[in-house]
Amino acid sequence: MKPLLIVNPRSAGGKTGALFEKMRGPIERHLGHVDVAFTERARHAVDIARDAAGEGREMVVAVGGDGSIHEVVCGLMEAREAGKKPPKLGIIGAGTGGDYRRTLGFENRLDRYCEAIAEGKTRAVDIGRFSYATQAGERKSSFFVNILSVGMSGLVDQLVAESTRTLGGTMAYFTSSVKGLAQSVVGRVKCTIWREDSSREETIETRCLAICNGRFFGSGMQVAPMAHPDDGLFDVVDLGAASRLRFFMVSSRMYTGTHVHSLDVKHYRCERIQLELLNQDVADRFLLDVDGEPLGRLPLEVEMVPGAIEVLVPKQ
Repeated sequence: MKPLLIVNPRSAGGKTGALFEKMRGPIERHLGHVDVAFTERARHAVDIARDAAGEGREMVVAVGGDGSIHEVVCGLMEAREAGKKPPKLGIIGAGTGGDYRRTLGFENRLDRYCEAIAEGKTRAVDIGRFSYATQAGERKSSFFVNILSVGMSGLVDQLVAESTRTLGGTMAYFTSSVKGLAQSVVGRVKCTIWREDSSREETIETRCLAICNGRFFGSGMQVAPMAHPDDGLFDVVDLGAASRLRFFMVSSRMYTGTHVHSLDVKHYRCERIQLELLNQDVADRFLLDVDGEPLGRLPLEVEMVPGAIEVLVPKQ
């Protein structure tokens, strides 16, 4: 069965859809003939990927940004939990952020993505499974492959979605981050953490807390430089509750990963974590960012699914 390309034509501000026919030639020179499915609505890639697993596809390729990869992974995980063997996942980055491909070591070039897929080297990556509250207060569950964060990052996601991206992903995220900081709040969060057979509970105050499988978010911010996507553990990075000016100074160092040396920043590792917001008056500004997409709010429960998906990666 031919590889299935799941293409988000709206990624990169619509450039992916406009340029895809020009991309198809180089892709098929590397991979041979492929099937193509274009997404038509939000979460459509979830359905396409789940159905592809049900059909017995051996490979699906996400063509788009971090949001597209997220949706394809969700579909593969839904199939996995229904007892289906998920296909291998290829990635052709064509979006705004490109954060997960950075963790996997991809150079942002079409030929490099195609070479990695054609060479067939795989990496069994971990996936996060989580339950959360929707904006309407319903309980739902989903998955993430890169980073799930809470607080200011959810605000930034909303602002990025509303902004023009003509200046590129990094500028869109940077300007939205400045606006988000001005509107940000400090959340008082009851946090319960599990690792191996032990657990602990504490109350923290923070503007942003990131539960990391990958290293990057926000179009190149290296929030968790110590993270590995296949070690069976989340790296949790608490960016603290400093004043907005001090928080800006610390968080701006995320582009180099040196923020982790700040006394304001705390780091710990776990296999499972629960978060509950205690100061509910800030709930409408203390939101979830899931693989770069706004989703819902606390309370939140996250657990690790180790080695769940085989991803085609470049030879290192």
